[in-house]
Amino acid sequence: MSKPKVGFYWCASCGGCEEAVVDLAETILKVVDAVDIVFWPVALDFKRADVEAMENGALAVSFVNGAIRTSEQEEMAELLRAKSQLIVAFGSCSHLGGIPGLANLHHQAGIFRRVYQEAPSVVNPENTVPQWRTEVPEGTLTLPVFHDTVKSLDQTIDVDYYLPGCPPPVKLIVGAVMAILENRLPAKGAVLAPDIALCHECPRKDSKPEKLLIKEFKRPHEMLTDSRQCLLAQGLLCLGPATRSGCEAPCVGANMPCTGCLGPTSHVKDQGAKVLSALASILDSNDEEQIEARLDDIVDPVGTFYRYSLPASFLYAHPSANGGPQP
Repeated sequence: MSKPKVGFYWCASCGGCEEAVVDLAETILKVVDAVDIVFWPVALDFKRADVEAMENGALAVSFVNGAIRTSEQEEMAELLRAKSQLIVAFGSCSHLGGIPGLANLHHQAGIFRRVYQEAPSVVNPENTVPQWRTEVPEGTLTLPVFHDTVKSLDQTIDVDYYLPGCPPPVKLIVGAVMAILENRLPAKGAVLAPDIALCHECPRKDSKPEKLLIKEFKRPHEMLTDSRQCLLAQGLLCLGPATRSGCEAPCVGANMPCTGCLGPTSHVKDQGAKVLSALASILDSNDEEQIEARLDDIVDPVGTFYRYSLPASFLYAHPSANGGPQP
């Protein structure tokens, strides 16, 4: 009996999700023994043509990491959807848009202007920018089209399951793979991680005051952090109350606040809005000017509250990104 065929693919992301697979260490030998990896271009010499030659549904499951930024990534996502029985959105970028999704704060022309013309390290006197199509004597050269906005995977194709994290914790990866192999997956659309907030597994949860009130927000470099006390109680912007558990809180263990990479629980529609609501409820002031001053202490609020989830949020994108007025 042949082993289930599995594929991995990397779209718009940093590559950390691919490293997470390697972090399985000796466990990856058990995975390789149980499945046949027939597409993993970052690690082995597979080509797009190899996937195109497969019958539809030939892949038992494809793990797709990264957001969708270009036409090539969109095409590969659609191809893998056709060839796979199951698609797993693997990691924060695929799940919610991730850090690449913060580019939705800007329009495409502005991004290209900054990268190819205005960045301090760029020398480009002709102001050349990439062209999607160029005619040369030998024919037409093309590049993938850079879309106006970054999308999460499920904004492009139908997704069966989500494996969150930046990158997904090894424990969750192993659990997901075994659930697939043993045919004990939850209902379609489930996030393969505990559906409770990170605060429930935080090693400092017992130090959190019963009535939490803070007077100001601080950044980690501005203070000496108490390694035993609740970070939020110390005024640090810890997103644990609005973030799904399952990572075993390594950031908090390293004395750094949670940044929200596992995304929200199923009870939260917009992770950033949930964080804002939580902070509003614990700010120790009723004075509007004082509250405004405290909120001004938060550097880069969108990058803080929507670091991994802007494309999947109610905000989604800058108005100019979809043809609105340019800034």
